[in-house]
Amino acid sequence: MINIAKIREDFPILNRKVNGKPLIYFDNAATSQTPQRVIDEIVNYYSNYNANIHRGVHTLSQEATDLYEAARLKIQKHFNAKHSYEVILTSGTTHGINLVANGFSTLLHKGDEVLVSALEHHSNIVPWQMLCERTGATLKVIPMNEHGELIMSTYEELLSEQTKLVFVNHISNALGTINPIKQMIDMAHKVGAAILIDGAQSCPHIKPDVQELDVDFYVTSAHKMCGPTGVGMLYGKEEWLNKLPPYQGGGEMIDQVTFAKTTYAGLPHKFEAGTPNICGGIAFGAAVDYMNAIGFDAIASYEHKLLNYATKQLLKIDGLKIYGTAKEKTSVISFNIEGIHPYDIGTILDKMGIAVRTGHHCAQPIMDFFKIPGTVRASFAFYNTKEEIDALVKGVETAKMMLS
Repeated sequence: MINIAKIREDFPILNRKVNGKPLIYFDNAATSQTPQRVIDEIVNYYSNYNANIHRGVHTLSQEATDLYEAARLKIQKHFNAKHSYEVILTSGTTHGINLVANGFSTLLHKGDEVLVSALEHHSNIVPWQMLCERTGATLKVIPMNEHGELIMSTYEELLSEQTKLVFVNHISNALGTINPIKQMIDMAHKVGAAILIDGAQSCPHIKPDVQELDVDFYVTSAHKMCGPTGVGMLYGKEEWLNKLPPYQGGGEMIDQVTFAKTTYAGLPHKFEAGTPNICGGIAFGAAVDYMNAIGFDAIASYEHKLLNYATKQLLKIDGLKIYGTAKEKTSVISFNIEGIHPYDIGTILDKMGIAVRTGHHCAQPIMDFFKIPGTVRASFAFYNTKEEIDALVKGVETAKMMLS
């Protein structure tokens, strides 16, 4: 059971006002807010431990290294990776996807096929297009239906011996659809394909077990789950990470360097060239601790109640249509009001202190499917309340009256 009043006290930004109104933050799918405990961890690092890691014999360097590697262990435990070196700390989800795409440039050939879903964020479309252009492989799309669900029968038809890679998000950032990734992983493996899951939208709501899923690659960002921006994680099975060449060259990722030849360090350092976001990695670990202390079952249960309540209340507004009505979805509602541009609604809501996202949400193919320019997206977190949803509904009604 979530103590919402106590939780809201953990987030200092929820006390501020926007345009003279108390902030109501419904843009959590873009970036979640940060609790004081994580902010304190950031301040503590720069106040007491700021030094480069893995490279020094002095005390600050050793202490910073210990904190950074302890965070990696927390992340390993959270996602249940078999080994800590299967956790590559990145700058975020996009970095992790590009790292894998770059690595497969040496493994794909003309005639090979790559599958992506119609529900993807641009970050999980463009790198694979670039990969196919470099290698001559063919990109194929797993289609969706009017509810925002993937058509699994077509996915099965698309899979073949030519399929080498499959990429799908765990949860759609634009619609909130929860994809049947365990089934999709098993189906990909039956034809010998590797599969990468984009977990940027799932990790704030679900606690993925990468070993249970048997996933080959899983990526996410800390700033979606109460951590700082500029840091994230790529999980990869050891066998796959060993097959992929380094993504970047530089310090830390080397074993021996001569002008004749360079040999590379083992995992995870092979993929972590240069000075990392040390503070960010440590704070990522603190964010994982914070969310686990609340409990993901409790978070999911509470957010599901918010989703159901908001859906029911918003649908009372004449002319409002929700996009994304999958049977399995998380706390995201994308909607439009007939005859009104989503940007205009978002602008009026902002004047009321209500933060929503408008546009195509870096998922333009989804908007093209529905033949719309974009949506208003309200995305809820465990620190939101029904009272805030009531204010959203009232704000949308006001916007409709002003713009009709």
